Amino acid sequence: MQNIAVIGTTAWGTTLAILLANKGAEVRLWARTKREANKLKKKGLNPVRFPGVILPEKVVITSQVAEALDEASGVILAVPSATMRQNISLIASHLTKSTLIISVAKGLEIGSNKRMSEVIAEEIDPPFAANICVLSGPNLAWEIMQNHPAAAVVAAEDGNTVKKAQKLLTCPNFCIFTNSDIVGVELGGALKNIIALGAGIADGLSYGDNAKAAFVTRGLTEITALGMALGANPLTFSGLAGLGDVIATCASPLSRNHYVGTELARGRTLEEILESMTEVAEGVNTTLAATNLAEQLGLEMPITEKIHQVLYEGADPRQAAVELMGGNAKHELAGRRWRLFSLFRRRKKASNNK
Repeated sequence: MQNIAVIGTTAWGTTLAILLANKGAEVRLWARTKREANKLKKKGLNPVRFPGVILPEKVVITSQVAEALDEASGVILAVPSATMRQNISLIASHLTKSTLIISVAKGLEIGSNKRMSEVIAEEIDPPFAANICVLSGPNLAWEIMQNHPAAAVVAAEDGNTVKKAQKLLTCPNFCIFTNSDIVGVELGGALKNIIALGAGIADGLSYGDNAKAAFVTRGLTEITALGMALGANPLTFSGLAGLGDVIATCASPLSRNHYVGTELARGRTLEEILESMTEVAEGVNTTLAATNLAEQLGLEMPITEKIHQVLYEGADPRQAAVELMGGNAKHELAGRRWRLFSLFRRRKKASNNK
């Protein structure tokens, strides 16, 4: 029997705690404060956020980091990207050389623009870095809580680590694939939130499925280009962490980022929307980070730029859509993206010939 620590009582963190406990693991779910932990112990999950969901007996609630990490074979970091560095710093001294470290956050750090695995690596002992892996995919928490089938992908640079993570995370109705492209898997999970914001705007403006399909497709092209510029395998973006997650978050009303986009199109301010939410919409911060990365790399990302203008510059969503459609269309595979793809293939071929 394995002991698993889940850091963060987010919807996704709670979902994973339930899955693993039902599988037979001893799960310690860490809450930020003693008050929150006591409330969960006495009253259970919030019936508004999680109607009808009951925590299994094998899920132990604690606000003590030492208790959560005691003899834990794996730790799942289910916290917002904005607080990842703070949280990994809090638990770093309790990790061991055999502790599996799994990030399930889908965002980029503001300021550094770094992926979560990079943030984690900076805050732990260097020898433990090989234990870092990331989980991503089309995983709407509420559907999985209701025991609907789903799939995800776990990625790590170390082959043994990714196999351990796959074995740990695979549960009935939750199929886990593996990938060695940690850069692509992380970026796919983070950047698709930008596209989900735009898809929500399109739905809020009642633009129909043709416009939405075109937007989503061109958005996926943008995040693939950025991913390749940062060293990701382009094929990763056609997998679960890319296309799969894009489909789920751009189509489902359960998506927080889609919700934000829809509400923006209806005239609410970003501040009003975010204040009314109990969970974080990662796409808001990720748009800022992705815009900075695109500028540093000299990449054209018109969709990301327009979403940035709507979120941070007060641009009208409808006008932003008009400007996107009014832009000069180029060859579908033209420009930096195709050159990067060709370069990636040449590098891959050279690597295989060594």
